[in-house]
Amino acid sequence: MNIVLIGYRGTGKSSVGKILAERLQRELISTDAEVVQRARLSIPDLVQRFGWEHFRDLESDVCRDLAGRDRLVIDTGGGAILRPQNVAALKTSGILFWLTAAVPTIIERIGGDSQRPSLTGTKSFTDEVEDVLKERRPKYQAAADHVIATDGRSPAQVAEAILAKL
Repeated sequence: MNIVLIGYRGTGKSSVGKILAERLQRELISTDAEVVQRARLSIPDLVQRFGWEHFRDLESDVCRDLAGRDRLVIDTGGGAILRPQNVAALKTSGILFWLTAAVPTIIERIGGDSQRPSLTGTKSFTDEVEDVLKERRPKYQAAADHVIATDGRSPAQVAEAILAKL
């Protein structure tokens, strides 16, 4: 059984995933890193050259491939839940943990990260986070087996909360 971390950018999926993989002696796989490896382009370059739809196609391929493996910790990109087939694939062999954070926490964590391309291209960073979260929240909720709030918690504390649910 895989442990699958879902949630918006900046909710701690990567940091928590590293701790879980180490504690459980499992391989950690980032769907974003897999897309980058397969495309041989950074995410900003991939999106700029080919668009978000192409990125999402590659992400779906990665989710499908990872569903056939076992004993992984999977750190998904924030939009992996946008396609129902990704959620279905990841659920076949995994328990999905939705990591949440309030908008101010997300902005504090990722406000200056140039490797995270805009999802809207036209809004202020705060407006983008609020709008995208509003759209995605029901999808995260529907996909999640468990919900873990990360506000005011260290990655180690979040990892402990996940381990307590296994």
